[in-house]
Amino acid sequence: MKIYPSLNLQQGQVTSTAWREEACPPTPMDLVEQLLEGGATRLSLVDVDAAMGRGNNRDLISQILQRCRTRDRKIIVQVAGGIRSSDQAQFFIDLGATRLVVGTILHKSPMVSEQLIARFPSFLTAAIDARGGMVHRAGWTDPTTQSALDLALQAKAYGFRRLIFVDIPRDSGIDPDFQTAQELAATTGLPLLMGGSLNAPHHLEAVYTKPGLKGALVDALMFHQNPRLLAFLQATCA
Repeated sequence: MKIYPSLNLQQGQVTSTAWREEACPPTPMDLVEQLLEGGATRLSLVDVDAAMGRGNNRDLISQILQRCRTRDRKIIVQVAGGIRSSDQAQFFIDLGATRLVVGTILHKSPMVSEQLIARFPSFLTAAIDARGGMVHRAGWTDPTTQSALDLALQAKAYGFRRLIFVDIPRDSGIDPDFQTAQELAATTGLPLLMGGSLNAPHHLEAVYTKPGLKGALVDALMFHQNPRLLAFLQATCA
């Protein structure tokens, strides 16, 4: 099971997908340092501003990637949010990103999707952002009438080799949509990570019981709020 602590970066700060925000959250670099010292070998960086078309956090992402390169072990870093051209993809690859996640362009720009997968096939992962099984795009702000399964099959047809199902958080107390995640994995036959609504310790534990899931993207602030969860990262280092 591959666990990716996910840093949602907005206006230079880390924001949370959980329903409880910290009064004084750590800086992004301090949180990265805590995760790396705690045994993390994987990170997910989500540029929320770029995804929503309201600026970007490229300089901050560059600093984090540079910090990861100085470690004495390989850190797998995937970058998501606003990657909608070959130039943007190449920018992050040159900085050392291991994986690039694309989402909105899958249904807004089929031609760009095909160009990206033709040029960077080993780097790309398709993100399926959905609530209740229906796709949302542009940083979760634009609901569509397309099902998550239809978009996943479309991504597979383009040539994507990996999928991320981002289950957009709903009201507090509603369990993550593991049913859709397992359906995507079973129908496409592609390796699938799940993220978005995994914002409580028992959600992380539940991931290990769901057939078809290869890993999870988990709100990085959870590990800051509850350092005991770092044991999950240490258990997946091998």
